[in-house]
Amino acid sequence: MKTAISTSKAPAAIGPYSQAIQVGNLVYTSGQLPIDPATGSFPEGGIKEQTRQSLKNVQAILESAGLSMANVVKTTIFLADMGDFADMNAVYSEFFTEPYPARSAVAVKTLPKSAQIEIEVIASL
Repeated sequence: MKTAISTSKAPAAIGPYSQAIQVGNLVYTSGQLPIDPATGSFPEGGIKEQTRQSLKNVQAILESAGLSMANVVKTTIFLADMGDFADMNAVYSEFFTEPYPARSAVAVKTLPKSAQIEIEVIASL
């Protein structure tokens, strides 16, 4: 059985998908763009600010399921430019501690709304 997870503290789904789904003891988030749910816009600045906002959105979704970033076992990072990897990584390290989640980071041609980053995670209860 799967259960939808949602919160107003992260951007609402704008299509036929859920912010996150819980199946058994795992929570799968949808990719989180760097949209500030209060303004509906990207934060001012560049990749660091966008990374921080995407991770705040992930964090809000997990908290609505009673979890924290410490529960994350896998992350997938989509970057519009792999040249932003070091700056993304610097902000990413602010949100996770050892043992770090497994991670994939891939460059993609474009992201929705021309975002610089999108982040999805899998967390364990």
